[in-house]
Amino acid sequence: MAESLNGKVAVISGVGSGFGKATAELFAAADQVNLVLIDRNEAALNATADACKAAGSQVIALAGDVTRPDTFERALAEALAAFGKVDFLINYAGGALKVAPIEEMDDEINRRIIDLNLTSTIMSCRTFTPQLKQQGFGKIINVSSACDRRSWPGWSVYSAAKAGVNAFTKCLYTELRPHGIAVTLLVPGGSNTGFQSAAQGVTKFEWDEELAVRPEHFADMVYQTCALTRGGCVSEMLVYGLAQDVSGF
Repeated sequence: MAESLNGKVAVISGVGSGFGKATAELFAAADQVNLVLIDRNEAALNATADACKAAGSQVIALAGDVTRPDTFERALAEALAAFGKVDFLINYAGGALKVAPIEEMDDEINRRIIDLNLTSTIMSCRTFTPQLKQQGFGKIINVSSACDRRSWPGWSVYSAAKAGVNAFTKCLYTELRPHGIAVTLLVPGGSNTGFQSAAQGVTKFEWDEELAVRPEHFADMVYQTCALTRGGCVSEMLVYGLAQDVSGF
């Protein structure tokens, strides 16, 4: 059974484009959810925030680096000061940064990829969990990748980082469930968000992007997950475009 999200509070990272942007805008348009939005690109962040405000949401926009713990500490403090609670923590922020044979991946870029994808997710959850435990309710959604389910040359470090997110989230589900906190791992298949082209060394992915998961469709899955009444939880969900061949996943 679903419930309205009106009056709820969502903290969402990675809202400058793609799935995160679509989710923030859907939450605003559908139920005027109170939003704390995080992105390192201030111009893109403000564009998403303005769209959400125009739809009727109260919005706090925080430009910050998700690889730094103080970004999430500030988001939590701002959320509690403005709204007094946190209902949903949705971690989108991530990126491949570089895709290349392993001998071309230096230690610095490897560390940045792991920090951006895995360490940031761990820091976010660690920061917000005490508040969610104190409340006795809340939902955490970690958005990962299907890259650990299928092997592509050059994606080894990114895939390893996302495999870490997947394992971390599954463990967190069992850890926090007794405290009334629902933890969900959402895994999109191929997407047409421009994510791949933003990574150094990537020109074209192997699937037809017309068949890929669209941001508005993925955002709807996030919305439906959050709208489950308290006590309901989706532990893991893989989301693919209907025409996408998933036989290798």
